[in-house]
Amino acid sequence: MKQQLTLGLTNLPERAPRISLDVQATLLTGFALALQEQVLHDVDAAISKAPLRHMVTPGGKRMSVSMTNIGPLGWVTDARGYRYQSTDPVSGSAWPSLPESLMNLAVTAAAAAGFDAFRPDACLVNQYVPGARMTLHQDKNERDFTSPIVSVSFGLPATFLFGGDERSDRANRFSLEHGDVVVWGGPSRLKFHGVLPLKEGTHPLLGRRRINLTFRKAA
Repeated sequence: MKQQLTLGLTNLPERAPRISLDVQATLLTGFALALQEQVLHDVDAAISKAPLRHMVTPGGKRMSVSMTNIGPLGWVTDARGYRYQSTDPVSGSAWPSLPESLMNLAVTAAAAAGFDAFRPDACLVNQYVPGARMTLHQDKNERDFTSPIVSVSFGLPATFLFGGDERSDRANRFSLEHGDVVVWGGPSRLKFHGVLPLKEGTHPLLGRRRINLTFRKAA
C-alpha cells in the first residue's frame, strides 16, 4: 500500500502545473488530489482524538483559525508563548500519531519541490471558516531552518500572501485551491506569509470550511 500511494503522488507533478512564488518556494497545483480521500479520513480521525480549538496568543488574542496537531510534536500558543510540545495541553495526552498517508504526502511534495531529505515531525491542522484569517508571520519556532515548510490546502479556496524578510515588505497574492500544496525553504524559509479572510462559500467535500495541513521539522 505504501508503495502504491507514493507512486501515485510521485507521478502527479509531471501533469500538474507549478508556480514559482520565490526562490525555492513553489506552488504545486492539485498535488494532493491523489490522496485526498485517505488524507481527509486520517485527519478526521486525528481530530476526534485531539479536537480543534481556538488557541490564544501570548498577547491574549483569540485566533480566528481553530487548530490541532498530528505527530510527535505539536505547536501551541498561550500566555507562556509560542512553542512545540509532545502533549496536548488540553488532554495531557500525546498528539495523534502521523499517519502514513500524511507522511507520504509531505515527503513526496517536498521532494517534488527539490527538498529530498524532508521528514516532518509536526503537522499543524488549521481549520478556516468564512472570515477566518492568518496575519503575516514567520514560521520560526522550529529548531531546524534547513528543512522546508509544506502547506496543503483542502476545501474552500484561499488567498495566500507570500511576502519578504520584513513584515512591512510587499506580499504577493496567490490563489490556493483544493488539493494545492505550497513548499518553501532555503532562502525563502523565513519569509513572512499569511492568508486573507476566507470568503463565503461551500465546498462539495468540506462545506463552509478550509483545512490547511502544515508540515514542519520542528526539532
